Amino acid sequence: MPEKKTRRMTRQRKTILDILRQTKSHASADEIYELVRKQLPRISLGTVYRNLEVLAKMGLIQKLELGGTIKRFDWNPNKHYHIRCLVCGQVDDAPIAPLNQLEDELYGATVFSIIGHRLEFEGLCPDCTEKEAQKIDFKETN
Repeated sequence: MPEKKTRRMTRQRKTILDILRQTKSHASADEIYELVRKQLPRISLGTVYRNLEVLAKMGLIQKLELGGTIKRFDWNPNKHYHIRCLVCGQVDDAPIAPLNQLEDELYGATVFSIIGHRLEFEGLCPDCTEKEAQKIDFKETN
């Protein structure tokens, strides 16, 4: 849930947010750090991590803790689903609308207070699908 506490939009946070919005990707903190260092050469990796967490708590970005081991950050704070490649770890937006009726159906059917849900699709990205097909073709011809 977005944190209600007001936080300042520092120069570092604004730079991180701008870069994430420009890339429109689901970058890891390390990837964002490399891009931010081009504008703020003295920034540390720890500062980038902390500010990404703050931006997520402010509701300006999403922190993605998907099935992969690397945390990723999404420039789009609106509720939506993701697809993750099981081979290379690439993450993309799933082109379907959020299933809000699931939460509605659970309301009253459980003692939990439902505040949201996450749904992650798994598969192979086009590049990994092609590589897998090439491996199969190679095995069949030998």
